[in-house]
Amino acid sequence: MKPMGPIPPFFTSEEGMLLIGGSGAASLVDEAGDTPLFVYDMAIVEGQARAFRDAMPPTLPLHYAVKANPYAPLLQRMAKLVDGFDVASGGELTRALEAGMDPAHISFAGPGKRDDELIAAIDSGTTINLESEGEARRAIALGEQRGRTPKLAIRVNPDFDLKGSGMRMGGGAKPFGVDAERAADLARRVIDAGADWRGWHIFAGSQALGVEALIETQAATIDLATRLSDAVGVTPPLVNLGGGFGIPYFPGDERLDIRPIGEALDMLLEQRADILQGSEFAMELGRWLVGEAGVYLTRIVDIKKSQGETFIVVDGGLHHQLAASGNFGTVVRRNYPIAVANRFGQAPAQEAATVVGCLCTPIDRLGDKVALPPVEEGDLIAIFLAGAYGASASPAAFLGHPAPLELLIG
Repeated sequence: MKPMGPIPPFFTSEEGMLLIGGSGAASLVDEAGDTPLFVYDMAIVEGQARAFRDAMPPTLPLHYAVKANPYAPLLQRMAKLVDGFDVASGGELTRALEAGMDPAHISFAGPGKRDDELIAAIDSGTTINLESEGEARRAIALGEQRGRTPKLAIRVNPDFDLKGSGMRMGGGAKPFGVDAERAADLARRVIDAGADWRGWHIFAGSQALGVEALIETQAATIDLATRLSDAVGVTPPLVNLGGGFGIPYFPGDERLDIRPIGEALDMLLEQRADILQGSEFAMELGRWLVGEAGVYLTRIVDIKKSQGETFIVVDGGLHHQLAASGNFGTVVRRNYPIAVANRFGQAPAQEAATVVGCLCTPIDRLGDKVALPPVEEGDLIAIFLAGAYGASASPAAFLGHPAPLELLIG
């Protein structure tokens, strides 16, 4: 048998049925009408936001990275819960505006922005996080054509990365941002062109569980913002520190204690250089806010044997939960936490079973040789940590299967 990651501490059961936000998994499927189904518990998200506010400096705004989960009902609630949205496409910008977020509190990052996307940001008053000198040139020219002053920040490719992060976004050659050694020159050009310079966006990596690594990266980020701002000679209105807070997906992972990170950041901000005294600082988080709040429910349609191994076949798969299949940013496939929702807490069978999806590809594997209780056709499989990079980060059109259902509770 192969181990699986830890089930988040928010979930309990009643008479063997998994409870999500106090409701049984089977009743939630009945409410939604079918499986596969993503259920998001807003109470968990709100708890994460409270934990952030309690741990971080009181003046630090919290931004939500929409790419983690852009489900419209969730965004509408998030718009009232956080201080800003960070988007990465014109489509996400539209969703953010439709959710009610003030465009003055939206920033737009991502390489390869089309002219129509830049125009939408300029016209709405959204801040564009510039990824290159070429993008700056186009944004300034489009602003002039439309008689509008574009709000432009500079996304910096830092000269360091976040150690232990699942996805490193900084350090070395990257498609993201402007290399640190060129960022100050670009900022001066943006200011000289008459644009509304909004500051720095410095994002070194994501999905880190090491407290010391996160503290070290935040210190390096503030130091870099200081050096760049000194070189420009202008106080940046905003320094987006990025995020990087991880959640425990795999065996041996432990939940991140953010309190010492907040304490260290508070001290760093109190001691910041004169050039940054008038700057606002913000943190951008996605999966840490919503990842643990989601559960993917999929129904067993077949149980079969092959060469002495048991395969549990479900009606979902990697077309909905690509990350859980091990095909989204991981090198070695490891098991997400998984359970039988209607047999929650029951003792596992003596033999391991592999949970596979309904797609005709060998990579559609949601649980590899995991310890589950004996199951029957019709039982519900629950895959946890499905609140981030689930439905919207998976190839839903692959093989023509229906899109999953989604349900927000709490």
